[in-house]
Amino acid sequence: MSQNIRLATAEDYPRIMEIWESAVKATHDFLAEEDFNYFKEAIPRDYLPNLEVYLITEDSEPKGFASVAEGNLEMLFIHNELRGKGYGKTLYQFMKDKTGLTKVDVNEQNPQAIGFYEKMGFKKTGRSEKDGSGKDYPLIHMSL
Repeated sequence: MSQNIRLATAEDYPRIMEIWESAVKATHDFLAEEDFNYFKEAIPRDYLPNLEVYLITEDSEPKGFASVAEGNLEMLFIHNELRGKGYGKTLYQFMKDKTGLTKVDVNEQNPQAIGFYEKMGFKKTGRSEKDGSGKDYPLIHMSL
């Protein structure tokens, strides 16, 4: 079992979206179907090409991905079948060392994620009524 973290390429987008879908279906049950479909189209079209996305792989198979922009952890998703096995922590630690990230925004309706980031040392610093796309999903702002 060899774990590795590498930059994603456009060829990885289908697998990234599989990981995203499995994680979101498991943890974001509050997401309305039309919003789920919106993000499913927008992420590979508008987000991934403009971000440095890192994949955590095991035996060359991507298991999760993350991206940081301007010190903010924009996304960190682990395939649902692999949650709780340390991939998220490993990937987070790598991203922190590499980018010096200090902030993350978490959906208020995703208490597992809030708990994860609290374990990583983040504190709640604020709240927004809407998410970054202007949709009605409150965000908790967290900082190290």
